[in-house]
Amino acid sequence: MRAPLTVAAAGRRFVGLTALRWLPVGLSAPVSVLLAASRGLSPADIGVVVAVYSLVTLLLELPTGGLADAIGTRQVLVLAGLATTAGLLTSAVAQSTAVFAVAWALKGVGRALDSGPLEAWYVDAVRTADPGADVTPGLSRAGAADGAGLCLGAVLGGLLPLLAGGADDGVLVLPVLVAAALAVVSVAAVALLVVPVGPTRGSGAAALRAGVARVPAVVRDTARLVTRDGQLRRVLAVSLLVGCTLSTLELVGPLHVAALTGSGTEGAAVFGVVMAVSYGAAGVGALLAPAARRAARGSAGRATAGLVVLGAVAVALVPLGGALALGCLFAAFYVTNAAAWPLWKDVLHARVAAGQRATALSASSLALQVGGLTASLLVLRLADAVGTPSGFWVAAGVLLVVALVSLGLRSREAAPAPAA
Repeated sequence: MRAPLTVAAAGRRFVGLTALRWLPVGLSAPVSVLLAASRGLSPADIGVVVAVYSLVTLLLELPTGGLADAIGTRQVLVLAGLATTAGLLTSAVAQSTAVFAVAWALKGVGRALDSGPLEAWYVDAVRTADPGADVTPGLSRAGAADGAGLCLGAVLGGLLPLLAGGADDGVLVLPVLVAAALAVVSVAAVALLVVPVGPTRGSGAAALRAGVARVPAVVRDTARLVTRDGQLRRVLAVSLLVGCTLSTLELVGPLHVAALTGSGTEGAAVFGVVMAVSYGAAGVGALLAPAARRAARGSAGRATAGLVVLGAVAVALVPLGGALALGCLFAAFYVTNAAAWPLWKDVLHARVAAGQRATALSASSLALQVGGLTASLLVLRLADAVGTPSGFWVAAGVLLVVALVSLGLRSREAAPAPAA
């Protein structure tokens, strides 16, 4: 029998696998829309393709979280990597809106499958090694790895077509193919490094059928827990409101920069740099979570509320400056948001038992995406009618609500007994 992982070993694997997971996403992000456009898709067609991705991810969030809790995190993470790889390879050969929609649907399946299992595995591994261990430092380092993977991937994804030369879609597809290769490497790493934690599950088709049959019960029990636990309701409310804020910045930001520069092309290039810097800033900010909690004398509520207020001030000031100020203020927001995120997650993990952890994380991810969808439907309309500054001020107001909700959070409480 393999010896349980130590807290340090589980942390190293969690951080490394997180960076490897997000590197392919960063690589493909700069060229995904451009590749579709180069193959004849109109902006409206691309909007349909992205909507398919969002819909698939939303529909599968909770069932896939329940699947991870039922059959094991490693199996679901492997499936996630395979679905992502299939989506990237399909994008590489797609020539029509329908095929691109299939490709993005596969990526949506992969996104839903991996939205919680790796983090759930890490927390369970740490609690198995030391029930009293603090998971916040590991979550912080993983947040830094997340930002670093996205930042490095975005830089490489933008440079590869430039270094290869040419202007046809054969050059644009290069980062997508490299991302697919790295996704395969990620699958192999997961299969090797994510060792089973907790009760031994069976293997084979019978065990898989039994696990799948348990999914509705796991989802039902987790939903019941979330609706009855005030702390978890606060965490989900925070996720929804932060999702609204992030979507607002990422959608209104390019429009505002284009207005500042007077050119859509130049604005896109400037905003690409802004987001790369912001991802890097988020990586740095995630490392500050333990220090922020110490400064707040161990209170997750006070620490996160203070960080969010600073972020709200940065967002509110964006319309008052130029492109350089926007870049600095975006980076400031991403630092504060990334520093608060591990503390919010620590509250969630303190309230959820092992058998429901991945499903609870999927519920948090679902709330985040619902917030983002709400912003895309409402805030963009407001920005179009009143002007882009209004979008930033709405986002700042939403962040102040996040601060109020966060004040009631308490971490380091014992998890409730797991559902039968």
